[in-house]
Formats: sequence, structure tokens, C-alpha cells
Amino acid sequence: MASAHTREKLTIMPSGGPAGAYVTGVDLSRALDAEEAAALKQALADHLVIALPDQKISLDDLERVTDALGGRDITPFVKPLPDRPYVIRILKEPEDKLNFANAWHTDLSYLPAPPNYTLLYCLESPPTGGDTIWANQYEAFETLPRDRREELLELDAVHSAGMAYGDGGYLDTVKHMLSTQIEPSKDARREQTHPAVIEHPDTKRPALYINQVYTTRIAGWEKPQSDELLAQLAKHSVNEALTWRLKWAKGMLAIWDNRTTQHFAVNDYQGYRREMVRTSVKGAAPRRAGA
Repeated sequence: MASAHTREKLTIMPSGGPAGAYVTGVDLSRALDAEEAAALKQALADHLVIALPDQKISLDDLERVTDALGGRDITPFVKPLPDRPYVIRILKEPEDKLNFANAWHTDLSYLPAPPNYTLLYCLESPPTGGDTIWANQYEAFETLPRDRREELLELDAVHSAGMAYGDGGYLDTVKHMLSTQIEPSKDARREQTHPAVIEHPDTKRPALYINQVYTTRIAGWEKPQSDELLAQLAKHSVNEALTWRLKWAKGMLAIWDNRTTQHFAVNDYQGYRREMVRTSVKGAAPRRAGA
């Protein structure tokens, strides 16, 4: 990636890895102008994940930034904040054994139109641990063997929130161990089919669009063959060489592109409190790469 550079008022410092950049020079407690919003979107197109440190923002500010990036969207199956239907709290108390989002996934891939971006703002971070890791799904696709890439371009995959959020699903059985407020539902078992490889609408690059939490099977395949392929892709797509790791601090806002990443919240801070608030930016139905 390129060295640090300035676009409009923003200074962008790439991480040097397969994803991630730090962005400074913008105060999100005031309204973004059109150039700043466009610059943030370009930084996301270039780096997939951006981290903006030392932001002092309210929930109103967080929602305003979300609107500037494309508009707010609901997050199903997690209880929103009172009078804030688009904001959820991601919380782990010191006594909690489990944390939220501690498996590799792409946010809300089970929806017909998954969110373009997720925004996560840190209100309190532990003194050690509690990092989030992202994996670059452009490179996940590009580093597959050629014959596998050609095969995947023709395939569809079925996604569902049922394993996680369904009545009787994993989070339903452990919700008493979580401070993040889960709302399991039979509606989570609905299925949605998306291309296995999608094209980013801005960059036009292909990205692998399969994750171990929400992708349940390859459409039209027998279960043994489907399970085998998904297991191989799950391992490959989050290889350490594809990842970037962010250490949180109070006032850090991270924004990531759900069309090109998976992420994982590390549960390594037992005895400490970690609190975040999160919003999602409206998206569109994923488009097949090469279509």
C-alpha cells in the first residue's frame, strides 16, 4: 500500500498490511461535508477498514455519520438502544465469560440486502486485549487456485442467521452469559441466496462472499460436498496473511466494508469491561462477479 497521503482534509495512514488505515484530520462531532464523506468512502474502497482515533461523538453524531455514508439500517435479532432503533450496544462486563461476535463472519450476510458498512464506536476498552481482526476477502478470492476461482464464480451460497440467532440456536442457549442483548427468533431461520463471489460496485473487484457463521451450504450441492468446500473456504478466507488487527482505545471509531471483509472480536480480556455502540449503513443485493 502507498505511504501516508492527504485527500481533502483527511490524512490517511495505511497499516501496511492487507487491509486497514488510520484516518485523522476530521472531527465527526460536526456534520461531514460532501467532500469529507466522499473521502471516507474512497478510503474504505482503498483500505476496506478505517480507524478514526480520538473522536468525541454522541449517538446523534454517530447516526449522522451513518447517514452521510448511505443511511441507517436495522440490525435484526439484537435489542437496540431505547429510542434508537438503529443503534445497538456491544457490551461485555467483567464477569461475562462470552463476548459478542467471537467468530469469523460478515455482518448480516443473511439479509436480501446486507449492509454496505458497519460503524463501531468505542466507549470503553480493556487495558489489554479486546482487539478486532479483519480479513481481506478480495485477497481471499485472488489467492485461491485458478480452477477453484473459476468454479466459485458460477456458484451460489445459502445464508441464514438461524444457527446464531434462531430460536434454540447458539446465542439463544448462551444469551444469559452475554451482556449484549440478543433477541432470538424463528425468523432468523429464513434463508437467503447470494453469489459465492460478489463484485464490489465501486472497485469492480471480485470478493469471496462466504463465512462460517451465516453461510449454511452451497446451493444445489449435496451436503457432504457442500460441507467440505465451505470448511476449506472458511479456513482459507481468514488466513493470518489476509488479516489486520486493531487495538481499541476510548474514542476510536472503526468503519468497515462488509462486502470485502470478514471480522472477529477476540475474547481475551476476562475481568475487564468493553463497551461499544454500533450502526449499519444500508446496502443493496450483492451482485455476482463477472456478471
